[in-house]
Amino acid sequence: MPQPSAAAIDPKLLDILVCPLTKGPLKYDREHNELISEKGGLAYPIRDGIPIMLIDEARPLDEGPAA
Repeated sequence: MPQPSAAAIDPKLLDILVCPLTKGPLKYDREHNELISEKGGLAYPIRDGIPIMLIDEARPLDEGPAA
C-alpha cells in the first residue's frame, strides 16, 4: 500500500507542473500519491512530498498501481 504524504499537493504547484513528455496537464491521484498524465499514459510518483518528474521514474498507467 502506498505511503500517504504528510500533505496533499499544493494546487498552485499542480497548476504549474506539466508532464515532461507531453507538456500536458497533470491530475493528482490522492489514493496512489501520484501525478497522472492521461495524455502520456504515465503516473509520476510523489516521494516525501516531492513530485518526481522524470520520465524514467514514471510508471505506465496500464501496469496498475505501484506496490
